Parts: sequence; C-alpha cells; structure tokens
Amino acid sequence: MALTDRTVPTDVALNTDLYELTMAQGFFESGLMDAQGCFNVFFRENPFGGGYAVACGIGQIAELVQNMRFDDESISYLASVKAPGGGPMFRAAFLDYLRDFRPHLDVWAVPEGDLVFPREPMVRVQGPIIECQLLETALLNLVNFQTLVATKAARVVYAAEGHPVSDFGLRRAQGHDGGLAVARASFIGGCASTSNVLAGKIYGIPVFGTHAHSWVMAFPTEIDAFRAFAKSSPKNCCLLLDTYDVHQGIQNAIVVAKEMEDAGERLSAIRIDSGDLARLSKDTRTAFDEAGLPYVKISVSNDLDEYTIQSLFAQGAPIDSFGVGTKLATCDPQPALGGVYKLSATRASNDEPWRPVMKLSEQVYKRTIPGVQRVLRFRDASGVPMGDMIVDDAVDTGERGCMIDLIDAIATYRLKGYESQDLLTQIVADGEPLDNQNSIGEARARCKEAIMHLDPATKRFLNPQIYPVGLERGLADLRQRLASEERGE
Repeated sequence: MALTDRTVPTDVALNTDLYELTMAQGFFESGLMDAQGCFNVFFRENPFGGGYAVACGIGQIAELVQNMRFDDESISYLASVKAPGGGPMFRAAFLDYLRDFRPHLDVWAVPEGDLVFPREPMVRVQGPIIECQLLETALLNLVNFQTLVATKAARVVYAAEGHPVSDFGLRRAQGHDGGLAVARASFIGGCASTSNVLAGKIYGIPVFGTHAHSWVMAFPTEIDAFRAFAKSSPKNCCLLLDTYDVHQGIQNAIVVAKEMEDAGERLSAIRIDSGDLARLSKDTRTAFDEAGLPYVKISVSNDLDEYTIQSLFAQGAPIDSFGVGTKLATCDPQPALGGVYKLSATRASNDEPWRPVMKLSEQVYKRTIPGVQRVLRFRDASGVPMGDMIVDDAVDTGERGCMIDLIDAIATYRLKGYESQDLLTQIVADGEPLDNQNSIGEARARCKEAIMHLDPATKRFLNPQIYPVGLERGLADLRQRLASEERGE
C-alpha cells in the first residue's frame, strides 16, 4: 500500500505524544538500548454497550512500522524544542540515534475485520523497548478510531437486515483524514458504498451520490429539477423528494419516472431525508406501486443509526437502502474506543527469557495481564465461537479445557471438546511487512462471516450476552502470584 493512503500519516515518527520521545531518550541514556519489551493493545469495554468490536486499522500497521523514520526536517524540529526548565529538550547524541533510526519490531495482530472482545490483545508488539515506545501513539491513533467506526458500521448494517447502507459521513467527520478513515472502516464493517470520492479512489470502495436539495431549489419548480436531473443522469437517477412537500414530490417523481420509461430509461430510486420516515416510505411505496412503478427503490437518510433503522423495520417501513452520516462518522454516542497499549513482559536482551510484568493500579478495571500473550479462539463444529482463552506458553499448564474469568477468579468456563486456533498472526518481522497483508475486501468478507457466526444473543443491542474471555489456568495463577508479590504479601 502506497503512502497515497492519507489515513497513514507520512510524518509517522512525529505523529506521537511528546512523552514517547522523552521516554525514548531516557532509555537511550540509561543503557537500555538492548532491553526488549512486549506490549499489547486492548480495550476494556465493548463500545456502544454492545457485545463485540470489529478489529480495524490492522491492515495499515505494517506500513506504519515500515515508515517510522526521522528525516532531517523532523530532527531539526526536535532540536529546537525547549525544556520547561531551560535548554534543549533533546540532546545531540539522542538526535543522532533518531537520525539513523530503523525499527526492528515484530508485530502480531488479529486479522482485520475479525471480532475482538474486552481485555484480550488485538495487537502484540515485541522488540527493543525504545522502539516499542516510539510506536505507541501512532498505533493507537490508527487502531482505536477505525475499530470504533467499523463496530458502529457493523451494528448499523446488522440493523439494516441485508439492505444496503451507504456512508454519508464525510461532511461531518473530524477532518479529511478522519473522513477517509470513516470510509475505510465503515466499508470493512459492512457498508456497501461511500459518498467520499477520494476514499473511492484510494481504497476502491464503491461511491454513491446523486443530488441535494440545492439542486431542486436551483430550478423554477421541483418537477423542472427532476426532469433536468433525469436527463443529466439517467443511469444514476435517485430523486430527493422532501425539499418542499414529500407527497407533491412523490407525484412529480412519478411523472418523471413515466417520462423516463418513454425514453427507454428507469428511475432508480427516490430518497427521503426528513419527516416521519416510516409513514412517508409507506405512502411512497403505495403510490409508486399503484402507478405501475414497483421497481423504484426507496432510500432514506436523516441522522440514522442502528436504533432508528431497527425501529423503522419494526414499524413495517418498506425501505430498500439507507444513507447513514453523522452518527456513523462521529460514532455517536461513544466518541472513543479507549484502547490502550500496555507493557506485559521485558527482558534484558534477545538471549534471555521474558520476565512477565503487570500493572496493579488503584482501580481494578485498569489492572493488566502479564506475559507474552496469545489468544486461542474456540469454536463448535458449525464455526460458532464459544470463547477466547488468553495464554502464555511460558506458563502453560497444559490444561486448555478450562479458563478462568478475567475479572472474577471464581468463575470458570468449560471449553473442552471445541477446536481452537490462534487469533493473532504475525504481520511484521524485524520492522518489515510480511507477505500476508489482507485487502479491505478480504477484511470486509471476514467481518461479515464473523458476525454471521456470532451468537444472536451477543449481537443484540439491548443487554447483549457477554462473550466468554478468560485466562488459561497457569496464566491466571501467574497473575495472582505477581499481584501478591507486588503487594508484599
């Protein structure tokens, strides 16, 4: 993937928080250049109060790592940064190190588009701890937002019950790069198209759009506007009915549809962008059917989300497609995923075994899991996922039929008899991408299949069933022992 993909910043190295660089300088000056770290990216709660999340942004990680470089302009800028107490923030020897920097990291990740659940690693980064630290912010920036958008899109698409959903969110997105990220992630999450033309060019996503209210208002009458658009775009004719009055718009659209038939063309669809969408869509369907135009589709928009779409179908609305904008692009009502990047193991050099570490914290939900973690996903014979077990081979007891709940050490899950597979696959080796990168089309297909196989109780919007995620017994015992040691028990 070329760097024409603007959701991967070209200034990768400086797309970071300052403390990543101050820590890196500290590692450099503390003689820890050979020290190794293992970091995990995870989130603590499912977004939107749902039962799952869709891993997204993964397909851009390899390029992100590969392009971590500090050019002369970046070095000059860092040399100019002053410390609050006076003098330069960064010293010459450290800047020389950055000037010659090339990452030697190894990265494992959940395949893009697959489902992920709270507290399990969706990305694992290993390598020199100084390099792992420099990657943190850019990686989280990439994965957090796109995972949130893909999850929102998947929920909207699920509510749409197989009817096409188009991303209309560009004008409400957080900047042009945010708009590109929304288009990419929403397509992986299941949207059929986007209004974003640049995203169509970069990613090959189908683009969709016809006309706005301003088109209708630019002509003397509504029917004049409809006739002009039908003449200009006979193969892409969707007429917007609610500029003035929907019911009059219906009649005008029927007239133009008949005129298009006489010219050997067909009106593709109409769109309603305001009002009682359930009632108006029923009125529209009845009118077009009675006029002998059953092939004309009904599309709706206007601040839609998964709940509104679900409600429209519950009311029997005969809607064929949806344009979803603001609430998809802004991930309403949750503005951030809250994904974190935490150190779970260290070692002095490549020749030594890993030493598991964990964060205790004053808040229980912020406590981490130690070790070099893998995730095993267990499935039944029909492919339905039954639970995810976090393991560390260094402390494996060999018992894989039972796992301990992540929060409640008394609760256990029986998984014996189910087939398991590793969820994380390596995508970067020694700083270079491996030849197993997926296209966004493959990620989209993976998302569709994963959601299809997920238990409906986990997919429901209200009080979803909690998908089991736990620790292999040996890892659970290690976590408890480390916690006791840190407390001095």
